[in-house]
Amino acid sequence: MSAVEARLAELGLTLPEVVPPLAAYQPAVRSGMYVYTAGQLPLVDGKLPVTGKVGAEVTAEEAKELARTCALNALAAVKSVTGDLDRIARVVKVVGFVASAGDFTGQPGVVNGASELLGEVLGDKGVHARSAVGVAVLPLDAPVEVEIQVELVGE
Repeated sequence: MSAVEARLAELGLTLPEVVPPLAAYQPAVRSGMYVYTAGQLPLVDGKLPVTGKVGAEVTAEEAKELARTCALNALAAVKSVTGDLDRIARVVKVVGFVASAGDFTGQPGVVNGASELLGEVLGDKGVHARSAVGVAVLPLDAPVEVEIQVELVGE
């Protein structure tokens, strides 16, 4: 077991299977020493635990937990192309999309769920630049979507 997966286990988390693409794309691609994930929805066993807009049908606290799930799915996507999460040198960038009610302005707090999970799992390697964007709607009426970019250690 890799050190990263051992840390996940310490946190009571398991790396899920890679979420199959919903359209014509790959869950993650490697380019040189970087891996870019597609946007990851908070799917659990192939299903969304909740749908709707944050600030309406979904609370900010629920959405923050969903962002954690997105980040976990993103780590699974990274592993699918690297074979080993210990190859992560650092998380470079996180982009979070939050399907928001018209008056909801707490997108950064929601995306903190993903950022905090990456920090808990990867320590200093999980510190990253980030964007948190409010959008009208996401695929499958998901409340949150997260993508990450990671740099790999040299071979």
